[in-house]
Amino acid sequence: MSNNKTNLTQTLLLFDRDAPVKTFLSVTPCVIFLYVNGVMLFTLRKKTVFQDSSRYILFGHMLWVDTLNLFMSVLLFVCAVSRIFIVKNVCLILLIVATALFHVSTLNLALMSLERYVAICFPLRHADITTYRRTNMAIGVVWMIGLIQCLSEMTIFYAFDSTNTAMNLFCSRTTLFRLPIYKILDIAFTCIYFLSVCFIIIFTYASIATVAKTASCDKMSAKKANKTVLLHLIQLGLGAASLLVGVIQETIYVYLDYMTTIHIMYFCFVVFIIFPKCLSPLIYGLRDKAFSCLFKYYFTFGFKKQKTCPTETHLVAGI
Repeated sequence: MSNNKTNLTQTLLLFDRDAPVKTFLSVTPCVIFLYVNGVMLFTLRKKTVFQDSSRYILFGHMLWVDTLNLFMSVLLFVCAVSRIFIVKNVCLILLIVATALFHVSTLNLALMSLERYVAICFPLRHADITTYRRTNMAIGVVWMIGLIQCLSEMTIFYAFDSTNTAMNLFCSRTTLFRLPIYKILDIAFTCIYFLSVCFIIIFTYASIATVAKTASCDKMSAKKANKTVLLHLIQLGLGAASLLVGVIQETIYVYLDYMTTIHIMYFCFVVFIIFPKCLSPLIYGLRDKAFSCLFKYYFTFGFKKQKTCPTETHLVAGI
């Protein structure tokens, strides 16, 4: 996503008279959903089960990553339309963080799908397999895997790259990472991550669907789990679509006039980059009755009367 955002912002940098309006229309929903995510994170701290259950730990991790991802998207977008030139080392940090968050967000979908797979296919062992400690270890492994590309690019940048001598520059992967090796690394890691996560999600979906046909399975829980995994696949698809933004930009720039290109790229930025990160946490949160009950209460500052929420013993069903 960082590659697409920064390629996109190059187009938005120049003469767009509608830039203030577009900035308002894109930044405003981001600010709103940053508040929504903040309330969700606050809600997760209000019940012990939300802090100890692997399902809610992974959901909270997704919230943190998507919130930071959304913040980075808005920051890079504002810097672009404001024509802000950034110090080289600061730009490197911003791009590295954006890349890491994008990959971790993708890998976290695999963890969430695997957790539902264990809950439905191995219900008697679910509590032993998805302990608090193991869940956090899995998140740590995801972060280590997600940082491999970033560490590789940083090593190349400081040890071998002699093309970046400017101290202040427009912050994008195109302007900062000029060697062909960067593009090769980006394509390679992105393909590996997406194909791996796609395989895991499809495998878990098929496994849960198979188990759901047996008489011993809790049909309702299996149905909810399959819908959750399907949402993960849709979210992965939106992430894959965001990777095409750079390709779309290069294609339409050849055949369309400049202003039309700007409008199309702005549309792609909002639809494929901003809204998926805004809506997915809200969808997951509202599908869980116990969580949504408390969330609505805190979201309205306590003005909405808190209904009787499911007890902690009833929180074993899937989101």
